[in-house]
Amino acid sequence: MDAEGMWKISTGKGVKVALLDTGVNPHTSSLKGQVLGDEVPQAVSYNATKDYDSHGTSMAELIAGTGAGGGLQGLAPSAKIVPYRVLTEGVKNSTDKKKTPSVVDAIKAAADSDAQIISMSFATNIIDPDVEKAVKYAQSKGKLMFAGTGNDAESKNFIGYPAAYPYVVGVAAADEKGTVGDFSEYGNYVDLGAPGLNVPYWCDATFRSYCDDGDGTSMATAIASASAALIWSAHPNWTANQVLRTLIDTAGRTWPKGDRSNYLGYGIVRPRKVLENSSINPGSAATDPLSFENGTGVTGVTASPSASASTSSQASKDTAGGQTAAAGSSSQSSDNTTMWVALGAAGAVLVIGGGAFAVIRSRRGA
Repeated sequence: MDAEGMWKISTGKGVKVALLDTGVNPHTSSLKGQVLGDEVPQAVSYNATKDYDSHGTSMAELIAGTGAGGGLQGLAPSAKIVPYRVLTEGVKNSTDKKKTPSVVDAIKAAADSDAQIISMSFATNIIDPDVEKAVKYAQSKGKLMFAGTGNDAESKNFIGYPAAYPYVVGVAAADEKGTVGDFSEYGNYVDLGAPGLNVPYWCDATFRSYCDDGDGTSMATAIASASAALIWSAHPNWTANQVLRTLIDTAGRTWPKGDRSNYLGYGIVRPRKVLENSSINPGSAATDPLSFENGTGVTGVTASPSASASTSSQASKDTAGGQTAAAGSSSQSSDNTTMWVALGAAGAVLVIGGGAFAVIRSRRGA
């Protein structure tokens, strides 16, 4: 990354990242002045600046932490965070459950805001057509969306949503050698990789200390989002398509450019390669760099009870060719760093964690 070198060119100033997570604590030393809680619409603002788990605060610091007071310094320390708390199983209080916004409502609100990037460090294996509609709406508003592919590769390796929806960049986790983590979900919906092993994070919601062994596609999603913030800050007139295209074109990989890996997509993000090249060609502002993946649908998808067969067949991304495997995987295992969420009004409530999940069905009909 060479963060110190990149920061001579860009620190993410002027870019806002909408963070959908467990809420964000704006009072940590690293996030003072970095969290724009007042910009969250009232309809979806419930407890946005109260983090019951520390997950959202950790992601916010990885993106935009200033490092003040010995805190975590993020990759884009001049970017700003617009926090959205979304419903997870960690929300126990019945009042909180009623008032905490759904992923659908949070995505729509972020789409209507002036945040350029939507970062979603969570995953589920259940398709929700309402979430997919919200994602497509956000894409129509020019947002660049990132989501973790999931942390269950060593057992079920399900297809993770929202990462597998069209127009969401699916992010896998890699170590410092560029090797994908054993836990990192793989498949034809992985678009990019980013650092996601041995990453520091807040140990718990008391915010008293950091832990340094964080593994997960959550961390990788935050780093990918911050990478995009650095580029967009340096090139404010670019579109989401152009920012993403340059990330893809400059990604680190051991396979030919244009081919993709089921483990790390088109490679590991290297924003430095974009920032240091003043003559880089970002391509067409209107052309989706993942148009092939976004147009053909993921294979092997099972629809949720509330989704029709036709909805399922159109739900996500696929790549028929160029599926070059990464040259190995890390032996390290996943930590508790991926969030499972309630998807939409008729979705399922899923537990926070890197492994098994519990599903509680809604009583609402199809």
